[in-house]
Amino acid sequence: QVQLVESGGGLVQAGGSLRLSCAASGRTFRWDTMGWFRQAPGKEREFVAQISWTGGSTYYTDSVKGRFTISRDNAKNTVYLQMNSLKPEDTAVYYCNARMAPYDFWGQGTQVTVSS
Repeated sequence: QVQLVESGGGLVQAGGSLRLSCAASGRTFRWDTMGWFRQAPGKEREFVAQISWTGGSTYYTDSVKGRFTISRDNAKNTVYLQMNSLKPEDTAVYYCNARMAPYDFWGQGTQVTVSS
């Protein structure tokens, strides 16, 4: 079994920062990628950011480029999402994703709320 445990969500004012963490435990793999998705109320889950586990290549959705930074610690099986200059439209439940094709694993989600 694989477990992904997120932490670091919370309530912050617009312009503020939060750092999310996601630790993988249990039967862990050499992932292809780890990343973050988010789901706002009434909307579908959307991709936020992704990092390759070996080369460290990163990808971001356009709306967070320049504000969010994804990083990883392979030794700790942990991925981070540093979120700066947060906006109310960033409010969502953020989910950690770990992928080893063809399998996807998900965390339980952590709430991020940005007040205006």
